[in-house]
Amino acid sequence: MSIPVLIMRGGTSKGAYFLREDLPAASAERDELLLSIMGSPDPRQIDGIGGGHPLTSKVAVVGRSADPEADVDYLFLQVQVDRPRVSAEQPCGNILAGVGPFAIERGLVAAAEKITPVRVRMVNTGALATVHVPVRNGRPVYAGDTALSGVPGTAARIEVEFRDTAGSVASGLLPTGRVLDDLDGVPATLIDNGMPVVLVAAAALGVTGYETPARLEADERLRHRVERLRLIAGTLMGLGDVSATTVPKMCLIAPPAKGGALCTRMFIPHRVHSSIGVLAAVTVGTAVAMPGSVAHADTGATIRVEHPTGFSDVVVDLDAGRSAIVSTARLLLEGQVHPRLTAEGAITHG
Repeated sequence: MSIPVLIMRGGTSKGAYFLREDLPAASAERDELLLSIMGSPDPRQIDGIGGGHPLTSKVAVVGRSADPEADVDYLFLQVQVDRPRVSAEQPCGNILAGVGPFAIERGLVAAAEKITPVRVRMVNTGALATVHVPVRNGRPVYAGDTALSGVPGTAARIEVEFRDTAGSVASGLLPTGRVLDDLDGVPATLIDNGMPVVLVAAAALGVTGYETPARLEADERLRHRVERLRLIAGTLMGLGDVSATTVPKMCLIAPPAKGGALCTRMFIPHRVHSSIGVLAAVTVGTAVAMPGSVAHADTGATIRVEHPTGFSDVVVDLDAGRSAIVSTARLLLEGQVHPRLTAEGAITHG
């Protein structure tokens, strides 16, 4: 048994991209198959194509869209590394950057020189995005001179534009109706402009906000404190008991270290991101532009969000409900993936 797949880097993540019709329609059957393909649950994902880390254990399922406002539907699935669980709770803006090239590679969208706009409906939330893909001779262009923090080398510039992303998972841009909330004595901004995020000052939790991800992950006291605040925030944001979910994300913020608007450390939610997710960056940038938030700063139209491996630039227009980010993507492998089978030929995982 084999299934066609493209392995692509999208932004600062890597994932397996599938055509919708190549996977089972029933979600339970599909998820069992993806666990087997990615090699979960196993910390190394040694018997699958996952990379043993949340940033490299991602799946995009793409098909033609029936929505007149979109060309393709994109379902993002996070395959957990060490648990037999596949989550569709929120989209991934990094993997989204690869959806445009994938749609052209698979013939879902006709290429148009020099830039092909691919209109994408994010199935997880219903929000729309447009991925502007550079094209030459009918094929996506991957080589270019755009550098992306957290990614070696350079690649072709891809612009990802978002609209109407407020309240992607929560009930609105500010789910509590307030710019500032109190989480067990800690001032916080609870916001969702594409990704539910809780922003708190790192100093309020006894750290600087400039530590490495590894150092933050090794701080057991901090991790417990961050998770306690996340559980409180989940309830306030109307998300219920979030102990078994990946949202909201927790963002520790500090004054900028390298000329940006602020410095961030993002818990996703238990590991610390080596950079920052696209939609998380958009949400953080929105908080920066919002007077009264814990992250507010006076900036120009482009907001630079610093993270452990560099920065992400986002453009936010609160009045127009528009946001965009510069990204890149690259096709790494095209082929057939073979799921793990029992001796009787049944799909299995673990």
